[in-house]
Amino acid sequence: MKVEELQRRVKEYAAYIGIDKIGFTTADPFVELKQRLIRHRELGYESGFEEKDLDKRTTPTLLLPEAQSIISIAIAYPSKLTDNPKSKKGERRGLFCRASWGEDYHTILKSALMELEAFILTLVPEAKLQSMVDTGELSDRAVAERAGIGWSGKNTMIITPEFGSYVYLGEMITNIPFEPDEPLEDQCGDCRLCLDVCPTGALVQPGQLNAQRCISFLTQTKQPVPLEFRDKIGNRIYGCDTCQTVCPKNRKKYNLHQEERFQPEGELVKPLLRPLLQLSNRQFKERFGHMSGAWRGKNPIQRNALIALAHFKDQSALVDIHRILEEDPRPMMRVTAAWAVQKIGATESIDVLTKCLAVEEDEEVRLEIEKSLAHFKEKEEKNE
Repeated sequence: MKVEELQRRVKEYAAYIGIDKIGFTTADPFVELKQRLIRHRELGYESGFEEKDLDKRTTPTLLLPEAQSIISIAIAYPSKLTDNPKSKKGERRGLFCRASWGEDYHTILKSALMELEAFILTLVPEAKLQSMVDTGELSDRAVAERAGIGWSGKNTMIITPEFGSYVYLGEMITNIPFEPDEPLEDQCGDCRLCLDVCPTGALVQPGQLNAQRCISFLTQTKQPVPLEFRDKIGNRIYGCDTCQTVCPKNRKKYNLHQEERFQPEGELVKPLLRPLLQLSNRQFKERFGHMSGAWRGKNPIQRNALIALAHFKDQSALVDIHRILEEDPRPMMRVTAAWAVQKIGATESIDVLTKCLAVEEDEEVRLEIEKSLAHFKEKEEKNE
């Protein structure tokens, strides 16, 4: 079978199995990307979740020696809740970012790529194929940009004409010499909304993200969130969508997805905050384990729930926060709880803080308690 005919049939089959967009590019090294990644590392902008070997990230033949082409795929995901529970006094809610709505996209995209691999092998049994999604070595976005899926926006997202940036990406390296598609022209123009509204200034310049300041990254860490970022997180308990929701290219790109498994359940993606604090590991996995936002486990989510309750100044949650301060074995949670009671500002927390300080052994927690007690003391002196 000629490559042109094979490529046509691969495109048709991809559409048949629910892949919204497919593009092809060469397996040439990503030379410019490598230089950017080297500089990115020198500046300390990496998240730490990336593949450490920059050669593997930018040289497809290190992953598949026979590589000649890369197939890039995109599947759209929903951007608007149809079932949207409201956050109200005494029943405050957190928010998972859109990329975590519905079933874990890693599972769904890997399944689609496996189906596509199987189809190609029925036509070319000797084909060499290697697929990956997100956690693979290659940069999904760099592949998608070169394969014409979309252009790389100033917010570092791949923006497609059809679905905006609301797409998941994956790729397949192959030894088949497919005809490469043309990259799309950058359509961001002079717009810089994403840079201007980033809550933490993580977008340091067009196309460059300091992951260490990005709320999406901060909500996934397993340490106390640095003080300067806590107020910025708001009620986000996983991820951040700000640089997507302000993008003009995403206007009216609502729920264009075909994949029903991405359809969110309001009570899961906007969960009540106080019940989150009570969940055991087993309960967390049973309720949220199918979502991509659960990959780091319950600890970061529960810490973020404390930050969100402080954001709302939810006094009804003080009983839960005091219990964490007094009983929780995790220093990260006690640190955050000590800060949260100070933000909520109820003087009834003073006795709890004083009692906990007398027995607390973790130095970081002690410092946070002392800061909160000093805050309350200063507040009392001002009111005298």
